[in-house]
Amino acid sequence: MSLSRDAAGDIARVLTEALPYIQRFTNKTIVVKFGGNAMIDDELKEHFARDIVLMKLVGMNPIVVHGGGPQIGDLLKRLQIESSFVDGMRVTDSATMDVVEMVLGGSVNKEIVSLLNHNGGKAIGLTGKDGQLIRARKLKVTQKTPEMSTPEIIDIGHVGEVASINKEVLDMLVNSDFIPVIAPIGVGPDGASYNINADLVAGKVAEVLCAEKLMLLTNIEGLKNKDGKVLTGLSTAQVDALIDDGTIYGGMLPKIGCALSAVNAGVNSAHIIDGRVPHAVLLEIFTDTGVGTLITNTSRAPAE
Repeated sequence: MSLSRDAAGDIARVLTEALPYIQRFTNKTIVVKFGGNAMIDDELKEHFARDIVLMKLVGMNPIVVHGGGPQIGDLLKRLQIESSFVDGMRVTDSATMDVVEMVLGGSVNKEIVSLLNHNGGKAIGLTGKDGQLIRARKLKVTQKTPEMSTPEIIDIGHVGEVASINKEVLDMLVNSDFIPVIAPIGVGPDGASYNINADLVAGKVAEVLCAEKLMLLTNIEGLKNKDGKVLTGLSTAQVDALIDDGTIYGGMLPKIGCALSAVNAGVNSAHIIDGRVPHAVLLEIFTDTGVGTLITNTSRAPAE
């Protein structure tokens, strides 16, 4: 099918706009946390896969870290294993951890690998247990109510946090033709498996590699001010101020904390992007406008 002159001109303008970004990010590592609607909508999954493969083909080094909370919840329900949560984190006993490993390290990870390969990539899936990629420690959760004199430590089972990342494994993959796809399961000192928040894993992977970008896909447009307007370019100091004045609160705090930690540790920029937008990753990397909130150590655009 032949294109009209106007349509061809639009394509040429898009390619022209993308060129300086391709040149700028060639050989740079970009860590993408894949989650939210982008993981469960078939069309969005295809768009995501094409975005990642294109990044690799033009010389970038994408690393995918994925979640899978809804898929875990669905399988637990089918197996009639009840779930409970503490501060938004799933209490993970041994039976639940078996399901987590089955879903994250099995079905979800392999589906993403298959999608990338189907779209022309060379993806390889792994969990944090492979090559001791993610060394974990048990996450301690404390709760304190007004009637308690001291905080109570709550045991939520096989839920962990990142103790360290094995950079050697990542370097080997980044410097190859492969696209790493990482499930956020860590291994403890005793060999036990731990379920770790995917945002935190993505942030720590970006930190240890001094990545160019950390991109966190979400189901929101980006950070908003109190008037509901998306804030585009923010410095870490501006984000801290938004936390202090209560603009950023609740469920967004852990995600923003992860982005701040990465940028403060040397990652050039962190992006909170709307994964519900088709080709959100490419739009954020290759266009002047983007589809979310950019956070850097120095503001590149005034916060609105």
